[in-house]
Amino acid sequence: MSLEALVSSLPSDEAWGPSITSEALVEGVPYAPYSKGDKLGRMADWTQSDGKDNGRGGRQQYNRNYRDQQVYGAGTSSLFAVQVAEDESSFSVVDNTRTSTKTRGFGRGGGTVFRGRGRGGRDQRGGRGTFQRVGGRGGQQSAYYDNRGGRGGRGRRFGWKDYDKPQRNRDSSVNIKPDWQMLEEIDFNRLAKLNLETSAGEDIDSYGFLYYYDRSYDKPPVKNTERKLNVVDRAAYNVTTSSDPIIQELAEKDEATIFATDNILSMLMCAPRSVYSWDLVITRHGNKIYLDKRDGSSLDMVSVNENAADAPLEASEGNKDSINFPGALALEATFINHNFANQTVMESDTSKFEMPHENPFYNPSEETEALASKAYKYRRFDLSLEKDEDPLHLIVRTEIDAVVKNNISGEDQYLTVKALNEFDHKAQGSGGALDWRTKLTSQRGAVVATEMKNNSCKLARWTVQSILAKADVMKLGFVSRSTPKSNDRHVILGVVGYDPRKFAEQMNLNLSNGWGIVRTIVDMCLKMNEGKYVLVKDPNKPLLRLYEVPAGTFEEGEEDGEAIIDGGEDEE
Repeated sequence: MSLEALVSSLPSDEAWGPSITSEALVEGVPYAPYSKGDKLGRMADWTQSDGKDNGRGGRQQYNRNYRDQQVYGAGTSSLFAVQVAEDESSFSVVDNTRTSTKTRGFGRGGGTVFRGRGRGGRDQRGGRGTFQRVGGRGGQQSAYYDNRGGRGGRGRRFGWKDYDKPQRNRDSSVNIKPDWQMLEEIDFNRLAKLNLETSAGEDIDSYGFLYYYDRSYDKPPVKNTERKLNVVDRAAYNVTTSSDPIIQELAEKDEATIFATDNILSMLMCAPRSVYSWDLVITRHGNKIYLDKRDGSSLDMVSVNENAADAPLEASEGNKDSINFPGALALEATFINHNFANQTVMESDTSKFEMPHENPFYNPSEETEALASKAYKYRRFDLSLEKDEDPLHLIVRTEIDAVVKNNISGEDQYLTVKALNEFDHKAQGSGGALDWRTKLTSQRGAVVATEMKNNSCKLARWTVQSILAKADVMKLGFVSRSTPKSNDRHVILGVVGYDPRKFAEQMNLNLSNGWGIVRTIVDMCLKMNEGKYVLVKDPNKPLLRLYEVPAGTFEEGEEDGEAIIDGGEDEE
C-alpha cells in the first residue's frame, strides 16, 4: 500500500484514533470498558456471602474470601448493580431487634403484702400512750422502698464502657409538697469534710431486760445440717423520739438540747454512705431539737445491697423476680433481723439480766405476746465547742439485744445482734457475692469484705448504733434462703462476733465525721424559728435538702401513699 493511499484513508477531522460511537452494545451484548491490566476471574461466584467474613480462618481464610475481589470489571461493577429497595434491606422474618427499657418509673405505695397469722391493720401497742410495734408479724411498715442508680444484667460491673448509661431516676422517700419551703441544700462532699471530736458519752438511765445469748450459734454448723430460722412472736418497739415518755421527762428536766434515737441518729451520721432516699422530721420546740421519723418511714426497713454497683432492679427496669424487688428484699431482711435476734437468745425467767427500770413501752394488760429481749439505754453526749457560751448536749436512746458472760473474766458483756441475708448469689442485684454455703467457712474474710462493699451504709449504721450503745460485741448472723426462689424459709449459716470499734476501722468509718454532720444540721435548725422541718436525702443526687413545713404535716390523716403490712410469712 502506497503512502498516498494510507494518508487518504485517515479521517478528515482533526481527531486521532478510532471513531467515537454512542452505542453500548457489541453485536447485542452489553459492553463494559476495562483495562488490559484487570485480571480475569469467574463469570459468576456463588460462594461469597455478601462480602462478610463471619469466620476466623487466619491468612488462608482471608485469601479465600478476598482473592477474587480484583476481577474483570471490578472497578466499574456499580454500572450494572441492582438497586435494592430500602424496605428489603431491613426485612427479616424473625424480629431480632433488642428491646431495652432505658426509662424507669417509680410509684409510691406498691410493694409486697405479707400475710400471716398475726393481727393486721395499724398494729400499735401502748404502755404510756400508743407506740409503734416492729417485728415479724403485725405492725405497720411501708412497702415502698427506693433503689439506687446503675444498670445491667447478671454480674454486671461498671467501667469505661458504661460511661453513656443513663442514671436511674428514683422517687423521693416523701412527697415534696408545694407549700414546703427549701432552706438549705448540702452536698455530700461538704459533709465528708466535717469533723467533731466527742467523748464516749455517759449513761443516764436504763430500761428493760436482756436474755443471755446462746453460744451454740457461734459454733460452725455440722456438715450437711442446717439450722432453720423460726418465727418468734415477741413484742418489740421502735418508738420515735417525741413519743418516748422517758425523753419527754428528760426534756422537761432540761437534761439536754438535742434528743434522738440511735436508729435516726445513725442514719444522719452515715448520710454520705446512703444511696436510697430517706427523710427525717426535725422539730424545734423552744430551745429543744427533736429528731423524729415518720410512721412507716424507710428508716425502719433494712436495705439489701444498697451500695452495690449492680443494685436490685425494679419491675419497671426488667426485673421479673417479684421476690427480688428492692421493696420485697427490704421487708424480708427486716423480718429476718427481728426473728434472728429473738431466736439466738436463751429465754429464761430465772437467768435474765434485769435493768433498773421496766420496759417503758410494754403494757402487759393489753399485750398478748411476750416481751422481746431488749434494753434501752439513754445516754448523753457533749457536742459543745470551745466558742460556745452554753453547753450543747445530746441525749440518744440506744438499744441492746442480749448479754453474754465473758469467757475469761466472767463479766456480763452487752451485745447487739444483727443479720445479713443472702437471697441468690446468681441473681441480678447480688453484687458479685460469693456462695455463702460453700465459702463462708473457708473464705469468711472475702464474704465480709463483699458485704462491706455492697451494704456499706447498712453495716455502718449498725456499727454506729453499737458504739452509741457502748456495746462490747456486735454479732453478725449470716442467713440465707432455703431455696433461692422462696423468700419465706431461711437457714442460719453462721454467726460472727466483732468489736464495733475495730469493725468501724475496717470499714473506714469515722465517728468524728458523723458528729460533725449532726452538729452542722443542729446549728442550722437552732438559727431558725420554732417549727417543723424535714431533712430529705435527694433520690438521685448525693445531697441533703432541708425544708420548712407546716406545723400539721405528718399528723394523723395527713400522710398518704403508705402501704400496710399485715404480718409476716411463716417460716418453719
